[in-house]
Amino acid sequence: MLHSLQRACSLLLPQLFDAFWIVVEVTITSFIVAMFLGIAIAFGRISNIKIVNAMMLFLIEIVRGTPLLVQLVYTYYVIPLLINIVISFTGGYADFKMTPFMAGVIGLGIHYAVLLSEVIRSAIANIDSGQREAALSLGFGEFECLCSVILPQAMRNSVPVFGNYLVTIVKDTSLLAYISLPELLLKTKEVTSQTFLTIESYTILAVIYLLITFPLSRIISLIEKKIMKI
Repeated sequence: MLHSLQRACSLLLPQLFDAFWIVVEVTITSFIVAMFLGIAIAFGRISNIKIVNAMMLFLIEIVRGTPLLVQLVYTYYVIPLLINIVISFTGGYADFKMTPFMAGVIGLGIHYAVLLSEVIRSAIANIDSGQREAALSLGFGEFECLCSVILPQAMRNSVPVFGNYLVTIVKDTSLLAYISLPELLLKTKEVTSQTFLTIESYTILAVIYLLITFPLSRIISLIEKKIMKI
């Protein structure tokens, strides 16, 4: 058993090192996308424009009502086909292709944007209405008041939830193996299929994910405590 574990480590760890940086890139990029889109969706949900509010609500229901894996597969396989169909109807040359990385960032970004938008919207609603009235009395416009006074406080209060979602995104990058992104799970599956060291390889994979998420959770907790003291 020890010999097979050593063999699995020697074969798998170099491949997982490369895959680790892909996970980092996807996680950071998709989280940034999710944050900006989440703010936009939250603004749409609290908007007085009915059509904007309805569109945001429709998007939320679609994302909430379908599994993340289905959304990723749909983004990677179906959306490029739909784009090519639209391009062909306009008389252009239809050869749009989406890379696994791009599909992963878009899929994870939109999925978590919806989840974060509800967090942000709730945080905005919990801010004392007196602050809005005070800002308006000082000459702030509605949008300026929202962006400069209300949103910063809402974002600060939501840091613990944001941190939890960041850790969840790291774990959900494993789903990108199904759209051929060479991340940790896919690399492990490739080594396992060649060596049949199933127990050893997937145990190493589990330990790698733990080594990523546990320190990240602790760092987020420290950041949360520092922000809450401000």
